[in-house]
Amino acid sequence: MLEGWEVKSLREGKVQLNDSYVLIRNGEAWLANCLITALKTASTHIVPQAQRDRKLLLNRKELSTLIGAVDRKGYTLIPLDMYWKNGRAKIQIALAKGKQMHDKRATEKDRDWQREKARIFKNH
Repeated sequence: MLEGWEVKSLREGKVQLNDSYVLIRNGEAWLANCLITALKTASTHIVPQAQRDRKLLLNRKELSTLIGAVDRKGYTLIPLDMYWKNGRAKIQIALAKGKQMHDKRATEKDRDWQREKARIFKNH
């Protein structure tokens, strides 16, 4: 659930869903690693925690579907988009499968090559 300053920040678009994911803990869904930056006009008597875990309000049918999907090995839930509907903040959640080991190695090889290429062009 969101605090007041978080809702105001969301309305201003001060949210980053990069690297965030959804955890299932004790039969509840939690949004982890989501960065909500406090506004400059936020109250000084509160200490805003920008990256705390936030509980997602889901109905029982949605939650059981997500729990069944995540129980399979290699799958995780990631937030794709945040939008407003009837004055409430909503998050679109997707089921994603992690990369296999050979895919990770190929990505790492490409990243190393791009880094080496940038280093070569920088010197010339």
